[in-house]
Amino acid sequence: MTVEPFRAITVSRLAHQLKSEGRSIIHMEFGQPSTGAPAAAVARAHQVLDADAMGYWESPDLRARIAHLYQDRYGVTVDPANILLTCGASPALVLALSVRFKPGDRIALARPGYVAYRNSLRALHLEPVEIACGPETRFQLTAAQLEALDPAPAGVIIASPANPTGTIIPEAELAAIAEVCRARNIAILSDEIYHGLSYAGPTPSMLQFAPDALVINSFSKYWSMAGWRLGWLLVPEALIEAARAYIGNMFLTPPSLSQHAGLVAMDAIGELEGHIQTYARNRELMLAALPALGLRKIAPPDGAFYIWADIGHLTDDSVAFCEQLLRDTGVATAPGVDFDPVDGRRYIRFSFAVSTGEIKAALERITPWFAARNPG
Repeated sequence: MTVEPFRAITVSRLAHQLKSEGRSIIHMEFGQPSTGAPAAAVARAHQVLDADAMGYWESPDLRARIAHLYQDRYGVTVDPANILLTCGASPALVLALSVRFKPGDRIALARPGYVAYRNSLRALHLEPVEIACGPETRFQLTAAQLEALDPAPAGVIIASPANPTGTIIPEAELAAIAEVCRARNIAILSDEIYHGLSYAGPTPSMLQFAPDALVINSFSKYWSMAGWRLGWLLVPEALIEAARAYIGNMFLTPPSLSQHAGLVAMDAIGELEGHIQTYARNRELMLAALPALGLRKIAPPDGAFYIWADIGHLTDDSVAFCEQLLRDTGVATAPGVDFDPVDGRRYIRFSFAVSTGEIKAALERITPWFAARNPG
């Protein structure tokens, strides 16, 4: 099957090329925090580098600490033995799909949605069943949509908060989705990588409603450790033996250094919550400014650090639009076709996971640019 390119990477390459030519670039194309790992985690990494030769290793202390997180956040008891540490969320996704499904299985997912869901499914010879989700469902899958699928898919990928929209599935709807999946024997894969990044109250875990769900998370977003390549997959007991066989052959273990640092990062609450305050301020600035730019149709960004904006009144080619915006203003954004191959040609995604100063500078640059293009 054909695996499409990640077009935001093309935009980013252009951004780096322009930067090498002396241009000032503001990177709002990727979903990664502009902040680094917590200071205490970096300090711990320095200590480990001086004292430990390191090797293949899976930290029992880190698995236990992650299990404690589920108890604290969600009131869910998790066996540390069912937590597999991975090199970020991407291998966790491949691992989950490989261990739970067989080639030819149909997997439902929301459109728009993270580009790697669709492409990883195709690469593994699984069939994406993309369900169009618009403003009427807050760009999220619903239990009713899953109930209506005929035949029932083998599985479903749920993401809340979602990429590219930042929308959160309410607790009652998550429970309803879990019930439909139980009744129709649909396996659930829940990507919870943006948990902890919420501006609209708590973000429930699918584990609260479906204890047999496969759950993905990572240190890349909330813990601001994208480059450390550390994540995990929570696997139900029935699949843990097979999952360990897969991970041992396909991925081994994540970097030992990252595991040492990640364990310390989990307790750097004050610093991490400070990042969320910055994102919240950035979100406010963006939401206040975008309507004046003619961008009035946006998804409600409940969490994560994205704004999904309709630019259909300006273009039907979001790739060319993002490239021109970058060349003219130095502000890099992500074209919507990455996330929605059907309607994404008229959407772009802004990431506001940069500094507040960069948000202000970006708005100063793009305001006249959009003003020159908006009719009337």
